[in-house]
Amino acid sequence: MTTTTTTTTTTATAYAARPVPPAALAELRVTDDAGRACAPYATPDGGEPLRCCLRLAAPGERIALVSYAPLRRWAAGTGADPGAYDEQGPVFLHAEECGGPAPSETYPFARAGALRTVRRYDAAGRIVGGRLLEIPEATSEGFDRAFAEAFADPAVALVHVRAVEYGCFHFEVRRP
Repeated sequence: MTTTTTTTTTTATAYAARPVPPAALAELRVTDDAGRACAPYATPDGGEPLRCCLRLAAPGERIALVSYAPLRRWAAGTGADPGAYDEQGPVFLHAEECGGPAPSETYPFARAGALRTVRRYDAAGRIVGGRLLEIPEATSEGFDRAFAEAFADPAVALVHVRAVEYGCFHFEVRRP
């Protein structure tokens, strides 16, 4: 059976959270952005934030932890040169194609009280600002405000949301 992977979620939020794109997932499931072979395993307890479908892993699912360079991959498609701003870090994904995110009315991995960085990039791939976001009880409203603030600057082309604790990339939002 063939499944179709989407690149955006359908949400009731003001901005679309974007998962790791399907072409990148296909490559990462072979070799990650640090040049290491993908090493799938069955997660015993689940709970890992999956960047392919923007949900938490369930116990027993086959997943992989890979190194991912989201800005580098975006820049390759746009002709930008992020230079020293290029970063790579750990992300979890399904070991096999999963079909992508399901429609959601909230942003992924939005747990009230968690800390996130909302990092802004311009069309050249350079950091042009960012902020720390402590996710409020009204999680979607908190993210919506942070993204509206970011995109109020006309230089901002996209935003990356990262976990403060581990620095991992969670999802991307592009200028609407």
